[in-house]
Amino acid sequence: MNVAVAILIVVASTVLAIVAMLWVRRRAPDGSYFHDGDRAAGVFGVLATGFAVLLGFVVFLAFTSYDAARAGAESEAQIVAQQVETAQLFPPAVSGRLTRQLVCYARSVAGVQWDRMEAGTLGEQLNPWGVKLFHTLQAADPQTPT
Repeated sequence: MNVAVAILIVVASTVLAIVAMLWVRRRAPDGSYFHDGDRAAGVFGVLATGFAVLLGFVVFLAFTSYDAARAGAESEAQIVAQQVETAQLFPPAVSGRLTRQLVCYARSVAGVQWDRMEAGTLGEQLNPWGVKLFHTLQAADPQTPT
């Protein structure tokens, strides 16, 4: 979700809540909970506390989700970097090709797949570069001296 849209939603809901509270206070009969400010303070205090706790949970969950996504992306990037280092141990005929495919895989993840994930169209499809990496490794002869 766009940050500007989120801010607009928060501002609009706040304005709506304020207008509703003022409308209820104007329409409330004398002596009721909403007409007298002292009596209404207890009701509004309970509502404010509830909203503050709810907002705290929402912020906590948002940061937890962000941190988990960041850690997952960092872990995958580190694994790809380690695979590039390992690819250098293969025979020269395979190591260059494998390294180039790993770079393409990483670019595909950070570009195409992240865009598709943001749009919600990622689905269960495999990264095409992962399949090509598998075929390159399968065709490589581990017995060939370097």
